[in-house]
Amino acid sequence: MSRKIFLLLILTLPLTGWADDGDTYTRALKKFQETPVIAAMLAESYGYALFPTIGKGGIGIGAAFGNGRVYVGGKHVGDTSLGQISIGFQLGGTAFSEIVMFKNKDAFEEFSTGSFAFGAEASVVAITSGAQAMATTTGTSSSASDRAPGGAAAGTWKGGMATFVFVKGGLMYEAAISGQKFGYKAVP
Repeated sequence: MSRKIFLLLILTLPLTGWADDGDTYTRALKKFQETPVIAAMLAESYGYALFPTIGKGGIGIGAAFGNGRVYVGGKHVGDTSLGQISIGFQLGGTAFSEIVMFKNKDAFEEFSTGSFAFGAEASVVAITSGAQAMATTTGTSSSASDRAPGGAAAGTWKGGMATFVFVKGGLMYEAAISGQKFGYKAVP
């Protein structure tokens, strides 16, 4: 079993986008802001964590990894990492961008403890088809959501946070954020 995890991580590493330049983050944020619902939620948020590229792959056992930055008031205040290992029916590999928004200071402080993890009750909105249509995923089940005016699904805050992903490429059967664990380190 450990051989599968090692092989999976080797195959997933090219998807994670090791480049850590400001342009990578600017492009990822701009892509999310193209969706009116996300732009509106960002405008009212206290801050957000942005992961330009997360690589995920699995054959029965899956793993995901990505690095990101945390912003408060538009200022880079910390670095973050995301890791996930999952077991179950899954096959394939994908790369995606993810943004986790914090509605208020309490949500930011919960995330920035350095050991925050999403549980089974967490939900994510996956942006598809030109950053306009979105589908909501809760736990390990997914369904198409109702669309708001303009063709986008309405975003909602859950526990003071809202999470959106934008699939960049690949094909994988299994879409859930359940089990994601985040690290956090403040920048000087």
